[in-house]
Order: sequence, then C-alpha cells, then structure tokens
Amino acid sequence: MSERNISITLKVWRQKDADSAGAFETYRMESVSTSSSFLEMLDLLNEQLIEEDKDPIAFDHDCREGICGMCSLVINGIPHGKNKLQTTCQLHMRSFRDGDTITIEPYRSKPFPVTRDLVVDRTPMDTIMQAGGYVTQRIGAAQDANALPISKELADKAMDAAACIGCGACVAVCPNASAMLFTSAKVSQLNMLPQGKPEKDRRALRMVGAMDAAGFGNCTNIGECEAACPKGISLDFIARMNRDYAVASVKQFLGMVGSV
Repeated sequence: MSERNISITLKVWRQKDADSAGAFETYRMESVSTSSSFLEMLDLLNEQLIEEDKDPIAFDHDCREGICGMCSLVINGIPHGKNKLQTTCQLHMRSFRDGDTITIEPYRSKPFPVTRDLVVDRTPMDTIMQAGGYVTQRIGAAQDANALPISKELADKAMDAAACIGCGACVAVCPNASAMLFTSAKVSQLNMLPQGKPEKDRRALRMVGAMDAAGFGNCTNIGECEAACPKGISLDFIARMNRDYAVASVKQFLGMVGSV
C-alpha cells in the first residue's frame, strides 16, 4: 500500500496524577503519514504540544517491536486497537482513514491505577511473577535438545504460553478485571517443562494466591481476554492452571491432615 497523508482528530485522556481527576482533550493533526506507527504519531503530537508550550502526553513504550508489553493503550475502546494479534507499537496509521476520530485512553481496571495520562501502574502483575514465575532448582548444564525427556507437542505448548508479554490487555478487557489468562500462561510455561516440575504445586498455589491478593477478579469464561491478547494466548491455559491448582490444593490439605 502506497504512503499517503491523512488528517485525524484525537481524543486523548489527560490526567495529572493518580489523585487528580482526568478528562479527554481533543487535538487535531494534519498530514500524518500512513507509514508511521501509532506511537510515532503520538511522538509527533508531543512535538506539536511542546512547540505550543503545552505538556506532552505521557504513555508507556520500550522496545517498539511487540515483545515488551509496555505499549498498553486502549484505542477506540479496544486494547492495542482493532487489529488482531498486534500490539499498539505494531499498529500503523494506514489502519485509519482520513478524517477519523481516534479515542485513546489508559486501561480501565482497578488493579491498574492511572499514574499519569495514558500510563498505568501494572505492579500487581510483577507481584504475581515474583510469587513463583521462576525456577530455583539446580538443573546443571544444558542438555542436548534431543536428550530432553519432553515431546515436541508439549514443548510447543510451553512456548505458546511463554509468548505472553504481560501487557495486561486481558485484564483491561475483562468485565471482572481477571488476570487468569496472564497468570495461567506464566504458570503453564514452567509447569509443563521438566525443569519446572519440582515446584509445580507450590508455583500454582503461590501465583494464584498472589493474583487474588492483588485484587484481580475471578474468571467467568467470557473469553474477551483471548480475543484481545496480542499473542493469541488460549483459554486452554486457564483450564490447565485450574487443574494444577486443584491438585496442589488437595495435596496441601492432605499434607496438613497427615501432620496432625
């Protein structure tokens, strides 16, 4: 598709800090190249605001390659925008038409308080990872890939789970503000592999416990999370985590009974 320029109207959420009330402000942009990315367009808007002696818009970004999960914006009511399997930084202005009005706002979820403009605090997701998203068992030197006791099918599923970038779109789009898709992906990517088996039960209990303590809601299988996930994480991982958690809970209960 050939490059062209379009004119757009932006309605952007502005909020000074977590304790201040926010509101939408409207900006007009002319001659925006359709080859520019959505974040580059925001960079240009900020340059325009600075030239007008106004505060630039705060928004999160880092890699701009779709792998860090920082570019978490709600665009026209959809986390990361309307394109499937795409992060905000991978969204280009060719996805919009000349004269479009684009509404940009931060994630609307209680566990993710707005800190400034389009930036939210996603520390609760870090808390979940710290609770068990790692392996502490010594596994020695790396084995030859063909010697690992794991099938390709299982390895592929673990890699599918590991594709989660922790952007939080699943939480933002869920009516219950549930983090089950994120948590299940992080639990499953380790629980399915030999290196993660020794801590499988403890991991499931700790990460689910951390998720609940952080204030995330329960999953009611609505499926909005899977639809909004830029990496296509499947709801199947939630079912897998629920099984792991149920087994671990029974083992923990039996262990407590046996120690009495």
